[in-house]
Amino acid sequence: MSKIGIIDYHVGNLRSVQKAFELLGAEAHILRHPSETASVDKLILPGVGSFAAAMGFLNKLGWVNPIKQHIKTGNPFLGICLGMQLIFEGSEEEAAPGQLVPGLGILPGKVVRFNENIDSPSPLKVPQMGWNAIHWDRNDPLLQGLQQDAYVYFVHSYYVQPTETSDTPITSARADYGHDFTATVWKDNVWATQFHPEKSQRIGLKILQNFAAI
Repeated sequence: MSKIGIIDYHVGNLRSVQKAFELLGAEAHILRHPSETASVDKLILPGVGSFAAAMGFLNKLGWVNPIKQHIKTGNPFLGICLGMQLIFEGSEEEAAPGQLVPGLGILPGKVVRFNENIDSPSPLKVPQMGWNAIHWDRNDPLLQGLQQDAYVYFVHSYYVQPTETSDTPITSARADYGHDFTATVWKDNVWATQFHPEKSQRIGLKILQNFAAI
């Protein structure tokens, strides 16, 4: 059985992710030091809160290069919520006008904020907080065994805009909140979810089970 590592960089509820894997009978360990990434087969970057603060912790605690090395060697990686946003090139959150707070740059694209003033049937509440349906047309291994329009749990004010084409897709599932937005991404051995699978009950457990089985 593969060994899963959950990165502890002082951001997010790591124990809830670990407990979800324990329910599945999967071996998941919370990693306290970057050197521990060498001892795991799969790596998870969870996260909640500020993009800039999270990147500050990743840099200060020395996680950036080990994360990139893990991915470079072809080992599976999963970002969750803020962890999904961090793997892109940068975020508008707390950035100067026209600029981005730099991210890990693993995938091309940026992170932008939902617009409360968007033209929609009802006022858009930001953050999006609650259950929403996801839909997809790619055969993403993370979504195997799920039915279209499965409901998962979101808590976020920002979302990713991947730089992608039909020939080089990154988005693997979408959801609607005022407009379509990227809910999951998949590129080679990199997966990420904007929602919290560990809070998404049966559907979320299936997604984590799929990741453990990759």
